This record gives sequence, structure tokens and C-alpha cells, in this order.
Amino acid sequence: MERNIYKAAVLGSGVMGASIAAHLANVGIPVYLLDIVPRELTEDERKKGLTLADPVVRNRIAQSGKDRLLKEKPAPLYDKANLDLITVGNMEDHLSYLGEADWIIEAVVENLDVKKKVFELVEAHRRPGTIVSSNTSGVSINEICAGRSDEFRKHFLGTHFFNPPRYLKLLEIIPGNDTDPAIVDYMMHFGEFVLGKGTVLCKDTPNFIANRIGTFGLQVSIQEMMRLGLGIDEVDALTGPVIGRPKSATFRTLDVVGLDTYVHVANNVKNKTADDAEKAIFEVPSLVLQLVEKGWLGQKAGQGFFKQVKTENGKEILVLDYNTLEYRPRVKAKFPSLEAAKTAKTLPEKLKALVYGKDKGSEFLWSVFKKVLLYSAAKAYEIADDIVAVDRAMKWGFGWELGPFETWDAIGVEKSVARMREEGETIPALVEELLASGKTSFYQKQDGRVAVFAVGGRYKDVEEKKEQINLAALKEQGRLIRKNAGAALVDLGDGVACLEFTSPHNALGMDVLQMAAFAVEEVQRNFLGLVIGNQGKNFCVGMNLALALMEAQDENWFELDMLVRQFHKVGNALRTMHRPVVAAPFGMTLGGGVEVCFLADRVQAAAETYMGLVEVGVGLLPGGGGTKEMLFRAMEQVPEGGTVPVDPFPFVARAFETIAMAKVSTSGKEAINLGYLRPSDRISINQDHLLYDAKQLVLTMVKEGYTPQRPRKIRVIGESGYATLRQSIYSMKKSGYISDHDELIASKIAYVMSGGSVPAGTEVTESYILELERQAFLELIKTPKTQQRMQHMLMKNKPLRN
Repeated sequence: MERNIYKAAVLGSGVMGASIAAHLANVGIPVYLLDIVPRELTEDERKKGLTLADPVVRNRIAQSGKDRLLKEKPAPLYDKANLDLITVGNMEDHLSYLGEADWIIEAVVENLDVKKKVFELVEAHRRPGTIVSSNTSGVSINEICAGRSDEFRKHFLGTHFFNPPRYLKLLEIIPGNDTDPAIVDYMMHFGEFVLGKGTVLCKDTPNFIANRIGTFGLQVSIQEMMRLGLGIDEVDALTGPVIGRPKSATFRTLDVVGLDTYVHVANNVKNKTADDAEKAIFEVPSLVLQLVEKGWLGQKAGQGFFKQVKTENGKEILVLDYNTLEYRPRVKAKFPSLEAAKTAKTLPEKLKALVYGKDKGSEFLWSVFKKVLLYSAAKAYEIADDIVAVDRAMKWGFGWELGPFETWDAIGVEKSVARMREEGETIPALVEELLASGKTSFYQKQDGRVAVFAVGGRYKDVEEKKEQINLAALKEQGRLIRKNAGAALVDLGDGVACLEFTSPHNALGMDVLQMAAFAVEEVQRNFLGLVIGNQGKNFCVGMNLALALMEAQDENWFELDMLVRQFHKVGNALRTMHRPVVAAPFGMTLGGGVEVCFLADRVQAAAETYMGLVEVGVGLLPGGGGTKEMLFRAMEQVPEGGTVPVDPFPFVARAFETIAMAKVSTSGKEAINLGYLRPSDRISINQDHLLYDAKQLVLTMVKEGYTPQRPRKIRVIGESGYATLRQSIYSMKKSGYISDHDELIASKIAYVMSGGSVPAGTEVTESYILELERQAFLELIKTPKTQQRMQHMLMKNKPLRN
């Protein structure tokens, strides 16, 4: 039968339960959020004369979970309006709600007895056929549903979200012994295509995949640190971005997770395994238990392995000395291998420099890597169906750039195993089989396609979904049309090309503009349409600021003028070409990155897109058409056709404020609210599908009969509107909110958005506003204070208020 999830219910409104409800609301699914009934009144409730029978009291716990969603950072919601999709209740008065749900998710405390009692209630109120799942981080799925009916167990499984659910990609799907395979397949698909997750199928083993391997890695890291006498700050320097791991590394991660939570997860494996050696590994170190006893649980308690304090120079983060249990200033880790790794160009080169070095830092990393790799290989087929699932779980759940088996390939399987043998280690059968078959890596690449080593001594192809376009693979398959130092043009197939930014941080410079100009000609000759997208860390952080500053300091005004003119020229060519153009932004999309999106006919944005015209932070205004486009988009919103003309000033003022305050969206949805995207633009929940979705949008536009954009005209608010904006700017200056230079920048933006020195109601063209924008940009970049702001941003990566 066809199955759809139109409404859901979440039981438990703690951090995870409320955040899961928020993400369901993010994707448009109405959700009931239920929790227990309080047994006591709060002081505030007593003062209001409420009783335990009042609904506001009985729903208080779930309501508190819902209210918390507006306060948490990072924000669990794409848009605050999504909160309206969450209805609160309690698990005594509102169990009838479960009969309306197509999916019921339990997210209560990690206690088997409590969970079993909850599911006893669920079974009494759910409709037959409703999917039921537990968001457990490691409790056995089969034990949870023991005693339930056959029909219930058929529709029951584990769905383990990682915290925070909106941002962490991994969703572990854990079937029970009796789960209908069709339900498993449906939830794997639903998780990927509706929730935007990376779904991984797990076996019902303690802590499943990611927490099993990840907790093991954390345990051995603590043990090896203490054995070698390293500092907590030294370990975090060794286990962060330099080895392809998150900035939070080891101990900052533990502080974020919470040491009490960590103890629970580690004990879950220790208490479930029958292997004495594994029990010993998962024995929580006494150091961690001491911190838990003191209440130093990490970030939520204000201190853990790190503690933030106020000093004369501002806030400072101190690190724990685990020998004295006192906090001290952090020190920079100094290991020759670490310095060598920092200069290496690729991650495999960095890893080899670190694990094969000769200092204490290398000794630490080699020992940790060795143990994690051996453990991963020994447990792989116990916890998963293949090693791809293990690698994906660690990348998507813990933010590793390479999973364990990809890491093994990176440091060299033969070389590392030979050293492990010398050190007396037992090599798992999977690795022995790999080497015995004459293979030297777990993964093989050929023509952009990937195969993985499997039991039986053969490679099998890794599934490639059509929705997951990989630009690097396409280029390996000979689909590169042209490239230069900053960009490339790639054939996506089906008559669609992709303009890919490849410069550092995907910043915009002349090389990108040159490739864009080539793309216009090439696509109009040989393709149906164009996607502007890439697969870097961020879509585009704006113009090449270092180059612009260098030209300004050398007073090369002609070159800067030509750069702006070229941007406008290429932008006009993209806007008016006889083929549809779709931009596919994601992540940080700032300054010129937003302006690139403005040039497209349509935008297919990732849900996690953080858009903002942030040029005022470096003393400029958007000079690549951004100021002009925000003005034109503001005027598009002015209602027409009424008997009384609508004053356009409030619409322009709102757009002016967005630029002047350098507002950045917290999601693709909010980018629509800020005017960076139009309501007609689309959002991809799963970023892995972004290029595919953008390509399909191009083909849809072709099929519907594409009409090129035409030059537009608007009637501006003119000198009177400018005077009103200037008065507001002056008031902010007099109140001390902005500096003299802020006032100058804001005035330049206001002048352009008012249409310059013309009467209100004057009709002007896009090219006219672009010319005002160009002049204002050049005037600002010539000022010493703007150049100071640009230099400060390059050196400190934060704005200067001068």
C-alpha cells in the first residue's frame, strides 16, 4: 500500500524530543508534542491561583519544550512560523492524539522500563499500521518492543537522530527482529528525501554504529592522553581539523555532549558486551567520574574540561589540568609532526605526517588511530551490513571527514598493518582477507565510480543515486568542459551545464568572471540551461577581499573600476542569456555570493543556506548589483491597482535596513523573509540532492517554455525618500549606535536605493541604479577607514568598528 506521513507525534519534550518535533515542523509536518503531567505546581503557578487540574499546568512540560525552541542556539527551526505546526499536550489527557498520527516517535529518558511503559500506552491508542519508533541512542530495539503485539512489532523500529536534529546529518535506522522490511525501506527513503538526512541501516547492537565507534575513540583518547601525560588542550589540537575532525575535537565535544550523557553511553556498551577486553575499554575513566560527581558536566553546567571566565581583556577559555583539577590558561601544542601536517596540502598527507612522526603527538595519534581502526574492522559486520555504513555513520554523526576505513586507506593499509603486527596486535579477519586477496585498499575508484571491499574477497559498487550528483566524479569521467584557477564548467548531462567555483573559499575574482563569461557563450551554443553551484564547504563568501584591498592600497582605481564593471557586464549577460539559469546556494552565501544568486532566473537553495549582503562589515556597500537588486525586489512587493497608490517608502526602507545591518539568514526559509530569495524560489532539504534539484528545475523551465529576462524600470523614492532615510541615519549616529564611518556607508546605500538626486516618482532603469552603485562602491573603497576594515577582516576574521 502507498504510505505517507502527514502528521506525527513526539513523546517526550526534552532537548531531543522538542528538537525532533521542530525538524518535523521544518519540513511541513504537523506534530503533537506530549510529555508527562507535572506532580507539583511552580511558585508562579501558585501565585496565579492555578491548580494541578488546569490544562496550562498539565501541559506545562511540553509547552516549556516548545517555548525553548525559540531560545536555543543554533536555532532548531528554519522559521519561527514553523512553531505553529507544533501542538502540545500531555500523556494522560491527549493520548487520543496518537490515533491521528502516521508516525509516533518516543524520545523519553534512556531507561528500558520507562520506554516499555510508554509503548504500552502507545499500543492502546495508535491506529493499526502506524509506524512507531524509539529515538534511543543505544537501548536494544528488540528489548523495548518485547511483549507488544505482532502487528505493533511489525511497524516498530529505532530512529536515532543525532543532536541537534536539524543540523547533524545522521539518522540511524535500526530494525527489530520482527520489523517489516517494507517499513525499513520506507523510513530509509523518508529520512533521506523528506527529512534531508543521511540514513544508515544499523543492527540492533549496543549503541548501534556511530556511538559504538565514536565512544570507543573518545575512551582510548582519554586513556592514551593520561598514559602519555599530554594536556587536554594538546589533545584537542591533535584531534581537530588537522585530522579532518570538527573544531570541537575531543574534549570540547565531550563538554558539548555532556559528561553525564557520555557516561551513560559508555556504560551502555560496558554493561551489554560479554567481551572482558571490551568491557575494560569502555570503563569510564575516574577523571570523568570525578567531574560528574562535582557537577562539572560541560557546557550545560558552565564548566567541564573547559571553563569560560571573564578577565580584564574580555572572555577567556581556560582548560582543566586533570592532575590538580584546577583550570589554567590554554597553551599552544608544539609537535614537529603537527607543524608538518599543517603545511601538507591534502588530508591523507596530513594524516601520514602525524601518525608516522617521531614525537609524542605522533605516538598519541598512532596509538588512538590503531585502536580505533582495529576495533572498527573487528566490529564492522557485527554492527552493520558493510563498511560503507560504518564510514558514513562516523562522517554524518561525528563530523569526521573520513570514516575509519577511508582513514585506513589514507594512511596506507599495508604499511600500517605491518607496523601493527610488529607491535603484536591481532589483525581482524576482514583486514587479513583484504590483504590475502592481493588488495591494498578498502575502496577503489575508477572513472569516478567507487567500489568497496566486501566479505568474500571482492569489490562491490557503492550505490550511486541519481539525486546525488558528484562534480568531482563527473570530471573524472571526462565531463569537464573548461577550467581555470578559480572556476570550472562541467557537463551535468541532459543538456545542462554547471558553473562551479573552485577558488579558495569560493571567493569571486577575475578568473571566476572570465569562466562565467565563457559559460554564457558555451551554454547558449550547446546546452539547454545552466546551474551555478559547487560542492565546497560554502557556496561563496563574496569577492576576493585580499585582491581588492591590495588594489586599493596601491591606488589602482582603474583596475577596481574595471573589476566592478566586469561584474556588472557578466551579470547582465547571465541575466539576459537565452537559456535558463538556476543558482544552487548552500552554507555561507555572502556578499558577491548573494549577488550571483540575484543574477539567476530561479534559485534552488539548500535548507541550510546562510545568505547575507555583509559588505558594510568591511566598509563597503554591495557593488556587484546587490544594492540595485534589493531595491528592485522591494519595489516588486509594492501592491498595485488600488484606488489610492501605496507608498513605496516602507518597502525600500526595509530593504535598506537589511543591507545596512548586514542581516544574514539562519536558513533558506529565512532568506525568503529577508528578501534575498523570492517566494517562488525552491529549497532542498537534503543538500546532497541540491545540484540534482537545480538541474531538474532548469529542465522544467525549458519544458515550460523559457523566456529570457528583460531590463526593468522602477519609480524611485527620490530626494524626499533619501532625506527621510538620512534623518534616521543621523538619529542613530546622535544616539551613539553608529560611528561616523558607519554613517557615511549607510548614507551611500540610502542614496543609491533612493535613486540619487531625482524627484520622487522618477522612472529609472537598472543600468542607472547600477551606475550609482558602482560610483558609491569606488568612493567608499578609497577611504582609509574602509581599507582599515578590510584589512582587519582579513587578519582577524571579524568586523572592525572604526
